[in-house]
Amino acid sequence: MPLSRRIERDIKSASKIRKLFEEGIRLKEIHGEMNVADLSLGNPVVEPPDGFVETVSDLIQQRTGMHRYMPNLGFPWVREAVAKTLTDEGYFKGLGAHQVMMCAGASAGINVVLKTILNPGENVIVVAPYFVEYKSYVENHGGELNTVTPAEDFSLDVKKIAEAIDHKTRAVIINSPNNPTGVVYSKENLTELADMLARKKHEEGQTIYIISDEPYREIVYDGTSFTSIANLYANSFMVYSFSKSLSIPGERIGYVAINPEMEDGSAIMGGMAVCNRILGFVNAPALMQRVIVDVGVRVDVKDYQARRDRLKKVLEESGYEFVKPQGTFYLFAKCFDGEGTFIEKAKEKLLLVVPGSSFGYRDWFRIAYCVDDNTIELACTKLRELAEASRG
Repeated sequence: MPLSRRIERDIKSASKIRKLFEEGIRLKEIHGEMNVADLSLGNPVVEPPDGFVETVSDLIQQRTGMHRYMPNLGFPWVREAVAKTLTDEGYFKGLGAHQVMMCAGASAGINVVLKTILNPGENVIVVAPYFVEYKSYVENHGGELNTVTPAEDFSLDVKKIAEAIDHKTRAVIINSPNNPTGVVYSKENLTELADMLARKKHEEGQTIYIISDEPYREIVYDGTSFTSIANLYANSFMVYSFSKSLSIPGERIGYVAINPEMEDGSAIMGGMAVCNRILGFVNAPALMQRVIVDVGVRVDVKDYQARRDRLKKVLEESGYEFVKPQGTFYLFAKCFDGEGTFIEKAKEKLLLVVPGSSFGYRDWFRIAYCVDDNTIELACTKLRELAEASRG
């Protein structure tokens, strides 16, 4: 066979999100775009704010030296600007440019971190439901994913996380606001986890890193307060992407910042510089590094909140059990008839939603409501019809 056994396996179990997205394209060609409600992919329909477009336009005219290589960690002055912003916004005290790496989006950042810290056979703990690609990322670097179930309200069950830790545990990935549930972990919940891991270090001499995946932290609703666990625990990596806050997922720009109190932080940063190169990223896109320093705007979350509220109303009226999202642009609901039956019935009605098993949490489904208003209204109609059919 021309493919490696690993890739053959990965193709067979490929992301159902991407498969559904491609299925949506096919169905739109057959039935017409206005008849298919594709809520599968977190691909924002909201355009970047005007300030972003203006900044790109201004920068692209400055042609001299604009697109050359720079250090693997990124332009020093860009990293300095990121460090200053994170310090000014209260995430860290005394963060410096030497503790920041620019990267090609959060996915690249997580892979660089895992490549830097993970030894073959070690495990990384995630809390279900979790972003589908975490498993591939961990296995890419010789590790194993260790999944823990959440508390009843989908917050972190710190006791279960503690019980899952063994001598091979290297890191815990925390994703808040969470994809797919939209839950924002409270400061109290995160502090409990940080304190538990600090005790593990004191009692057993075992350093366990936290990787805090934060691409949705600006997209929160109803006055919800976001707390980064990277600010609460010394051995933490903050991984951030501008994909959602600027609505530019295709541009692949983000950063990794380490807590200034991280043990052996200089060695870690040196390792990340090497890993950024050998994984083939080399450096974050030069133009986008300049853009994120100069652009001072973010997307307006009001449109997302309005769509969330519209879907929430329909789900409530139709009798769905679901998690009220505090952030992101996702909604996580329970299937009426079991996952397989519900997802197929939804597809028959030209409604594409992602099965919970993709996120390690079967019999639920995820709605991505970062779509236009017409798609939301079409989806609401189809969700009502599915509920009515399930009740007989």
